[in-house]
Amino acid sequence: MLQVAFVRQNVDFVKERLGVRNFADTGLVDTIVALDDQRRKLQLDADTTQSKINAFSKEIGALMAKGQKPEAEQKKQEVATLKAALAPIAGQLAKVEEELNAALVLLPNLPAAAVPRGKTPEDNITIREGGSKPTLPAGALAHWDLAKKYNLIDFELGNKITGSGFPVYINKGAKLQRALIQYFLDYNTAAGYTEYQPPIMVNEASARGTGQLPDKEGQMYHVGEDNLYLIPTAEVPVTNIFRDEILKETRFPIRMTAYTPCFRREAGSYGKDVRGLNRLHQFDKVEIVQLVDPVKSYAVLEEMVLHVEKLLQSLELPYRILRLCGGDMGFTSAMTYDFEVFSAAQEKWLEVSSVSNFEAFQTNRMKIRFKDASGKTQLAHSLNGSSLALPRIVACILENHQQEGAIRLPEALRSYFGADSIR
Repeated sequence: MLQVAFVRQNVDFVKERLGVRNFADTGLVDTIVALDDQRRKLQLDADTTQSKINAFSKEIGALMAKGQKPEAEQKKQEVATLKAALAPIAGQLAKVEEELNAALVLLPNLPAAAVPRGKTPEDNITIREGGSKPTLPAGALAHWDLAKKYNLIDFELGNKITGSGFPVYINKGAKLQRALIQYFLDYNTAAGYTEYQPPIMVNEASARGTGQLPDKEGQMYHVGEDNLYLIPTAEVPVTNIFRDEILKETRFPIRMTAYTPCFRREAGSYGKDVRGLNRLHQFDKVEIVQLVDPVKSYAVLEEMVLHVEKLLQSLELPYRILRLCGGDMGFTSAMTYDFEVFSAAQEKWLEVSSVSNFEAFQTNRMKIRFKDASGKTQLAHSLNGSSLALPRIVACILENHQQEGAIRLPEALRSYFGADSIR
């Protein structure tokens, strides 16, 4: 959430940056400023009235001490009149503050200066590519056929048990999932990330804190009776660990990693690219999150990009890194890099990770602050990335590393899986 003071002091700039996002409702900025004007006036009226009440109350005490009871009673009547006047002002103030907050949470984050203009994924900028696209053997199969051939994943069984988008991993398929999760966690912790095992359901405050609500309410699974939400990513519970805290600057950077299952209702709602592991309602993912000093957050973003890039290199997969244009970025992000891996059998690029800097957008909602060297309290910056999401990684490992009668495993994964190939 953007800070009200920043919005009102930089109206034209805010509208210009929202234009980079192709955010059409720039009138929302004017609404926010108008509501804040109302709030300020009502707050001044409330403070002035309360100040008079406080002053008269002191006078009443002094008058009573002097035995001037009639004068004290007169002041009491004046206090009663002021309190009666204060009640509706306080009610109006609460209503305007609620309306202001409701408007603020609809305003997305502002794109950083380096974010390119654009509306669709075609407007994203390729930063670099790595790895080599494989030459597949004759009769090469897509991952859903390989999963069936080697009895790794049963999509129909998932349909039977739950529904579309909930696959069942079997035998070596389940083992591959477990090997990848452990490898990713070990890779992250070796780089200084502290591992957490968070809940996979969060309360409304947590979902609002990271910006999933209200923006993605329709995409989240909601447990109505308990008003809890199944997480779409470990970013939600992990970042909320420090909600409402004032941190010491010496703690930065705070690096966290977590494995969780993730749940997204929007999966499968598209008309294409949903077959096999390409888009699921439930999937496994290992996440990295950092809380940092604002002056270092973009250097940390590049560091996190390199971290994910080296992980992909170790899986021996062809990849590319994209800087997302304004129209393709998530609601909460100030800058995002997407990682895509080439799916050789499907002959297309599949997104496997996003690494984003949210600046103070999330931390303002969650009130994650720190005291700087001068003792001033500031908002921290938050960043996160997938390291990595498993389904499409599994799809690309199966497809790109398929051989005659086997699927070769990347060397980095062999000790975790206990074999050099799937047969």
